[in-house]
Amino acid sequence: MHNHSDRFHMSLAKRGIFTLPDGDGVGIECRSGCVWITLDHDRRDIVLSPGERFVGDQHRRMLVSALEPACITVSGSQPAAPAARERATSPWRLAFRGMSPA
Repeated sequence: MHNHSDRFHMSLAKRGIFTLPDGDGVGIECRSGCVWITLDHDRRDIVLSPGERFVGDQHRRMLVSALEPACITVSGSQPAAPAARERATSPWRLAFRGMSPA
């Protein structure tokens, strides 16, 4: 069972996509609508209807696509740790990558 600090709810519009860089141990529960989950280099097609849940079991990028307006619960996700050289700066600032935001 997950506590409230390691899960969150999210609404997705039809054709909306939620991306996780590492889906290992991340649970996706469909609360309403219908979502399609794909993992990089994985041949499975995972389609969830309300009440169904999937937990990632490999270190792969996970895409959650809404086939219709949907609400999901994401659990077990951990924020990515900043690189060692980026920790010295404020965690609220984006690191410069040589690209303009415009």
